[in-house]
Formats: sequence, structure tokens, C-alpha cells
Amino acid sequence: MFALLPEESFTWGDFGVDNELILPKLFREATESCGVCGGVAAGLPMAYLAGFALYALQHRGQESAGLVVGDGSGGKLWLKRGMGLVSEVFPVMAELRDRPGNLAVGHVRYSYGEKKAHPENAEPLLFRYRHGELAVVHNGRLLNGGALREELQAEGAIFQTDTDSELLAHLIARQGNPDLAGALQAVVPRLEGAFSFILTDGKKVYGLRDRHGFRPLSLAGLSGKGFFLASETCAFDTIGAEYIRDLAPGELVILTGEGMESRQLLKPGRPSLCVFEYIYFARPDSNLQGINVHLVRRELGRRLAREHPAPADLVTGVPDSSIAAASSYAEESGLPYEMALVKNRYIGRTFIRPTQQMREEGVDLKLNVVRKIVEGKRVVIVDDSVVRGTTSMKLVRMMRRAGAREVHMRISSPPVIATCHYGIDIPTAKELISHGRTPAAVAGLLGVDSIGFLSEKGMIDAIGLSPEQLCRACFSGVDQYAPA
Repeated sequence: MFALLPEESFTWGDFGVDNELILPKLFREATESCGVCGGVAAGLPMAYLAGFALYALQHRGQESAGLVVGDGSGGKLWLKRGMGLVSEVFPVMAELRDRPGNLAVGHVRYSYGEKKAHPENAEPLLFRYRHGELAVVHNGRLLNGGALREELQAEGAIFQTDTDSELLAHLIARQGNPDLAGALQAVVPRLEGAFSFILTDGKKVYGLRDRHGFRPLSLAGLSGKGFFLASETCAFDTIGAEYIRDLAPGELVILTGEGMESRQLLKPGRPSLCVFEYIYFARPDSNLQGINVHLVRRELGRRLAREHPAPADLVTGVPDSSIAAASSYAEESGLPYEMALVKNRYIGRTFIRPTQQMREEGVDLKLNVVRKIVEGKRVVIVDDSVVRGTTSMKLVRMMRRAGAREVHMRISSPPVIATCHYGIDIPTAKELISHGRTPAAVAGLLGVDSIGFLSEKGMIDAIGLSPEQLCRACFSGVDQYAPA
């Protein structure tokens, strides 16, 4: 029915056993599963702008990156995708600056769960079917993706990737509708779960969000010449776009050179933006639902200090997402803030560690303790979350080795007690260190003198939204949308 078109090139090396590239679990305990962007504008270098937007969204996925570019005529689309960082896939940005085209769609990926980092899963995915070419990028996870895939395979469909993007493309192709908006109107109501999709048929760019708004997606204007979509507003700042609004849950927007059209594709459900966006995933300079992420993290730290003061000499934060909470914790508690943990910023996303011992000690390659600061001191480590506990155990061990007299942990979110069904790679419940354990028991496992988690109420109050506007099932264990 359609063919998956080959990418121009892949840029990640040998995947043989002897040269396995390892992304340490120590720094991917809870990970987002992609950033998306795309837009249309006349007279602007859209490939170049989309490339810089991907740089801004790099924190949302470091396994692969890619762009599709078109001229708006519905003709052949240009695709380049590959494994690695944006800078690895597009090492010469002049390539994008000189690339003609008034529309572009981009993606940075982190694969979810068992969907490993394989080149065929890199996005955008580009397909050829009876009505031309179709490119798709996706952030999220379809709860009924497995069932839909089995249904299509039973009807003869052949899948070349593990992605929900390819699943959506199959559903669109089977509609036989030359109007992509009409095809989406027919198939999207069949999708259950969390998703922000951006698609292009080479004529228009389409952005859509699930009925609960689990995954973020925002709209901006481009100097009166067009429009741009991105997972986070930090991408707009990077390319000089002006934020307009977040897409509503269940909304479809259609971008053309002439303007923007909005349709309510799905009946909106209860808004349920993932609360981890504020705690960890989003960049601090992004705004979600009009609320600045950095300011939320500052307030999380202040409330944490009120709820869980610590008998200590100094406070330090775990780079980078915990620094805001740690500094405000120190201010609120009257303790000095010290940069006791230093991050090595020159270790790549992936690196070869040939022995098991080196893999187990991988955290030492990424972070280092300033001994002269912590030696003989009572130290409070502020972190944004504890999932498996692997990172925390390593940090505590490092602090003890550096001579800290006491180590107290303060976490600017509640205990993670349940897995996520909506595209956040949180492990199974049995792997979660807080599942079925009291904070005292967790403290014992981590080897700290004390631990304090921010209450769920404190977290919600710090964000400033009502509890009904946030998905927090990983903290509460109550998920009304998940399959039985």
C-alpha cells in the first residue's frame, strides 16, 4: 500500500557487539521519548530554522535526529535522519541554510521501553503511497498501538519499524482519502494514549494532540510569514518565533503558506499534561501552559525546604535539572549553596566502556565531587526525582568517599511508585525503589542519613495548576486512562 522511503544517510557507526555504544542507565532513569517540530513560512530558510529548533529540543532525545523539507508543492520531499545528536546528523549547518523549501518537519528521539535505538526507528519517517509522499514525527505512546498493529498485520500490512508513526501512516493510507485532514479525521479517533504528531504531505504541515494533552505541543508565528510548531517554547526563542498558544487537547492545526486552520479533531477529555515536564523533562526557559519551568522548579525547592528541613552545613544540587530547586532550598532554609557536584560536559551522549566495572562506575565519568567543599560536612543533596535509585546510590557513595560526614537527600517531587503508560520511560513497578517502601526504607537502601520527598500537594501548589490539569499517575498510582 505504501513504501517506507530510505533516508539519505545514517551517521552512527558499527553496531557490533565488540563496539557496543552504551548510554548509561545512570542518567536515563526516567526519560522523555522525543521532541518534535515543524512549520511553514514563505521566504524563510525553513530547513535551517527547523535544524536550530532541534538543537533547542535536544534534551528531549539524544538517540537520533532528522528533518524532512519540502517546497509546498506536494513534490518530492528531502529527508535526512541518522543516529546521534543533531550536531552529528547535521555537522554542517550550512547544508540546511542552503536547502530550499518553505516547509520542514523535525524530530529528536529517545526510544521507549523495549524499542531499542535502531536506525530504522529514526524519524521523520517518510512514506510513498497512492496520494504522494507523507512524513510523520511523533512524541508519546499509543496504548492500543499493539492491538492496531496486529489488526493491520492480519490484513496483510508489513511494518518496517517499531514506531507509532508508521502505524499512523498505515491507517492513513488505508483511508484512500487524498485529503490528509479528512483521513486524520477518520483515523485519529481510533488512537488511544498520549501523542503529539506532526505530519506533512509536502503541501501543508499538520499538528495534532491527544484528547488529554499528555504531551506538550505549542504554536508560534514566524514574523508574519508563517507558523511553527514545537514540543517546547524554548525552540521558538532559538529561531526568533513568537509564541501564540499551546494546542488544545484533541486539536488539529493545519499550516499553509496562506495561514493556519484549527479543527477540534477529538472531543477533549480532562487536560492531563505530564507533571514530569515541570519537574525534569522541559528546559527551564520553556513555558508550559503559560507557566515558566524554571520558576516552578524554584518554588518546588522552597516548598521542599519547608516540608523537609535538614540538619546540615550546606546544600548542593545534581546538575542540571535540580540546580534551581537546590538553590531555592538553600535560600529558604538559610543554608549556603555550594557547587559540590561538578558535571563533565565533554563526555558524549554515548561512549565506549569496555569492562563491567567501568560501566558500574560510569557515574564517576559524568560527575565529580569537590572534596574540599564536602569533607567533614553535613551535606544536603537536592535532586528532582528518584526512580530506580541507581544514580542516587552512586552519588551518595561518591560523597562518602569525598569525606562527607553526613549525607541527606531531598527530592523535589513525590516518590515514584508506578510505571508510566504514556511515553515516559519509567521502569516496571518492581524496579522502582519507592514502590512498596517507606521513605525510611528507601533511605536505608540509598545509604543516606535521611531522605525527604516533596508532598503531592506541595508539588501541585508549586506548579499553580489544579490537580485535574496534570497527569501524576506515576506518583499517585491512580491512572484512570490506563488499560486494565
